[in-house]
Amino acid sequence: MNYYKHSVELDVEKCTGCTTCIRHCPTEAIRIKDGHAHINTDRCIDCGECIRVCQHKAKKAMCSKFEHYLHYKWKIALPAPALFGQFDGLEDINYVIQGLHDIGFDDVFEVAKAAELVSAYTRLYLKMEGIKKPVISSACPVISRLIALRFPYLKDNVMPLLPPMEVAAILARAKAKKEHPELKDEDIGIFFISPCAAKVSYIRNGYGDYKSNINVVVSLSEIYFLLVSAMKKDKTPQQETEAGVIGIGWATSGGEASALFNDRYLAADGIENCIKILDQIENGNIPQLEFVELNACIGGCVGGVMTIENPFIAKTRLQTVRRYMPVSRNHLSAEEQFVPEEYFLNTFPSYTPINRLSNNLGESMRMMSRIQQIRQSLPGIDCGACGSPTCRAFAEDLVRGKISPDSKCVVLESQQNKNDTEERQ
Repeated sequence: MNYYKHSVELDVEKCTGCTTCIRHCPTEAIRIKDGHAHINTDRCIDCGECIRVCQHKAKKAMCSKFEHYLHYKWKIALPAPALFGQFDGLEDINYVIQGLHDIGFDDVFEVAKAAELVSAYTRLYLKMEGIKKPVISSACPVISRLIALRFPYLKDNVMPLLPPMEVAAILARAKAKKEHPELKDEDIGIFFISPCAAKVSYIRNGYGDYKSNINVVVSLSEIYFLLVSAMKKDKTPQQETEAGVIGIGWATSGGEASALFNDRYLAADGIENCIKILDQIENGNIPQLEFVELNACIGGCVGGVMTIENPFIAKTRLQTVRRYMPVSRNHLSAEEQFVPEEYFLNTFPSYTPINRLSNNLGESMRMMSRIQQIRQSLPGIDCGACGSPTCRAFAEDLVRGKISPDSKCVVLESQQNKNDTEERQ
């Protein structure tokens, strides 16, 4: 099993062992033991669902603090498009870009600009011969890791192109070195302003053999509060934005797919909905499609756990922002009708599928039989009182040796105690 650096962590002091998180985790990565939650890092996909539902704030997304990385001589901000949907009454994103300069960044390279280029490259990719369809977007790191762990047979469907934040990092560094040839690579700090925990994990781990060009990931919520005090509406900002409607549209579900100018696409958001779509693709029970865009967060990136605003309100605000923008400011010339080789991902991440019980087929069959036998003896109410999310998960934990062989179903044990008491009376 490859070691994977996660960004979703547990604060044991705050955890009460209430079982809310185990019932919402889409990969059953959480168990309750010794009175608090435990996260199985092999199963975790950093979707942030546990962060959303935890009433005690015991789950948190870990990322860097902006103030700890001010030593870079040239600091470049890569604002995710979702950032522009956080501000009430914003009609011109240049106010945000100017604000980023004011809080200490030397340059700003919009991820939305890179998104428009990726949209153009995706249109070219879909025309290539021999690709497996439907092509599944690789922009959401949760979906890519979910496919690696739970739907490995769909890995050839995943689009092997770098996501916009990585393209932005490459272009931003090249721009800085061209305009300031005295700068060395170690002098340049690329700061991605992230709306979600999964992108933090992506940048920490890379993708297959690809290592991220981003140096620092800061939370969108942290930058938001710095910007609120720095943004001044009483002065007209410089016109710096290089993005259009298409790039900003990537912040919400369907924005990436609609930019392909192709009606044979599907866009879904919310991790449970995405799992259902992947199930249908794997089973071949889906209409003929060219492209599938899946976002783990409700509403798309505006629904990330490191954002501030309600995703539906943020989406509405982005509609106002986009009203005054051109469709796109970034186009491929007639000579550029190809995808640059450096923007291709060469390998898909390799992980052991979470459903695999053993590397030995015979042993797997025996374990499966035992799991089914135990499962049939359980009440099937999936209450989570035992610390496992479902009765089936409890049976699997027993067979895998993850819990004591003396572990009992709380419901059955309670019923047995009640029956014994009645018999004694």
